Amino acid sequence: MIPVRSYVRILRKYLRPLRGRVALLAVVALTGIALQLAGPQLIRAFLDGATRGTEVSKLVPLAIWFIVIAVFQQGAKVWATYISVDVGWSATNDLRADLAEHVLHLDMGFHKEHTPGALIERIDGDVTSLSNFFSSFTIMVIGNLILIAGILVLLWVEHWLIGLGVTGFVVLIFSGMVKVQSIAVPRWKAVRARSAELMGFIGEQLGGTEDIKANGGDRFMIARFTNILRQWLPEHVRGRHGFSMLWAMGIMTFITGLVVVFFIGSILFTDGIMTLGSVYLVFHYVQMSHDPMEQIRAQMEDFQKAGAGIARVEDLLARHSAIADDGVTPLSGGSVEVHFDHVTFWYNDEDGETDRPVLDNLNFTLPKGRVLGVLGRSGSGKSTLARLLTRLYDPQQGTIRLDGTPLSHVPVEDLRHRVAMVTQDVQLFGASIRDNLTFFDHDVDDERLLDVIDQLGLTAWLATLGDGLDSRLEASGSGLSAGQAQLLAFTRIFLRDPGVVILDEASSRLDPATEELIERAVDRLLENRTGIIIAHRLATIERADDILILEDGLIVEAGDRARLAADPDSRLSHLLATGLEEVLA
Repeated sequence: MIPVRSYVRILRKYLRPLRGRVALLAVVALTGIALQLAGPQLIRAFLDGATRGTEVSKLVPLAIWFIVIAVFQQGAKVWATYISVDVGWSATNDLRADLAEHVLHLDMGFHKEHTPGALIERIDGDVTSLSNFFSSFTIMVIGNLILIAGILVLLWVEHWLIGLGVTGFVVLIFSGMVKVQSIAVPRWKAVRARSAELMGFIGEQLGGTEDIKANGGDRFMIARFTNILRQWLPEHVRGRHGFSMLWAMGIMTFITGLVVVFFIGSILFTDGIMTLGSVYLVFHYVQMSHDPMEQIRAQMEDFQKAGAGIARVEDLLARHSAIADDGVTPLSGGSVEVHFDHVTFWYNDEDGETDRPVLDNLNFTLPKGRVLGVLGRSGSGKSTLARLLTRLYDPQQGTIRLDGTPLSHVPVEDLRHRVAMVTQDVQLFGASIRDNLTFFDHDVDDERLLDVIDQLGLTAWLATLGDGLDSRLEASGSGLSAGQAQLLAFTRIFLRDPGVVILDEASSRLDPATEELIERAVDRLLENRTGIIIAHRLATIERADDILILEDGLIVEAGDRARLAADPDSRLSHLLATGLEEVLA
């Protein structure tokens, strides 16, 4: 079944802001159609006049007018095509922006299920197929339908028998197109889904190229790629089969229609009912109908792809974040008290099934202005604790409070402004240092940026970059060390002036050249703020006031760092004596 409501809904939403250009497109397209229908009328008048022996001086103006109309008709066609493409890409660019914004607001559970490559294909690949729908469909399908309607009206005016015959063939062709459409749309939807899987695999492979090559995984990746292509090819062939059915049906019907029209025309001409010019007019109009029918047939393939694209776009837009943003209580300034009240959390896999809790009945309070050092082996739940606090996920049980306010009562934007996190993997963009620090917020002036950089003791380091704030970074921070990238991340956080700072193993990859700068920056960053440090390095936890040790999602030890370090029976004392890096590795 053709998803007409989906087509109309998406056309209305994204063409409404472009209604001025759409109206101009309609005027230009209708003008071109009128000129196209007028040309054969002049030819008929010319032929009938020539066969009756009309003077050449009276035929020449007809020929001149025909040339003028043909030139203007082609000009109108070019102009209409330009406007339609402009409308199509403007509308789909708005749709891409809406999809990208929607995806960015979805929870991390969604992003865990979908690879970046698959999301790129859904946001760009599916929408690109819609650009042809917005532009070419508007001019070639709707315009050509109007042209065919005009041809049928003029053929009925010439003779009802010819009009009836051609109308019957047109109805037959369109009925077949509708039938094929209902068959082909699900096939193209399967093709789009398979293409998204392919793009997801390619993105995954490119992102892990270094590890794949270093560990000899080339053959395995090629085998996976081949397997995906083997699944993609039959889906694509089935999708193209719908196009083949349309093409074969259109050709056979048109040839049959021509035979019938010639047969009827010859009888009417022999009986003197139609003139030679009228017979040519009928032939010309029937032949003229072939081009719009072919264009409609070709566009029906895009129509099929658009149907699949619209279905997938609507599926994506219908996906709601598991993180409800309905908070109304903003946090006050300054440092913030953090309280985990019997918090339990587990990750769901793609089938919605769960394993053991990653955090199990976590219950602790971090007073304002104090720094908490979180320790534990890999998989103990340290990073999950940080993700819950920044509300990338919500706990299944229990409540997290900031200054006594549950996280669900705090607007997400305000929460992300007041709680900041630095990880060892810092996302940098192919832009200037200024844009990387401000996330392209041009309201932050250079004086503020330089002041923050100076407070963190990074002025000398910035001077080594040549162009200062205008120094351009490559995408993913190519050319910077891990420590330098984290210096930029610290500056980003300092600009936001958060109440809680989370350092998630942010110092585990420091290079010696920037070690001292990082230490000073961390001290300045934690000053008068509540801090949570997730670390594997002994030097890092020495600045913590309190210690929390996790094991299999449970708190096995918590308390004042100095007291625990002085207690020979404590786990922290054992870690300090044995070697923190070795025990927690």
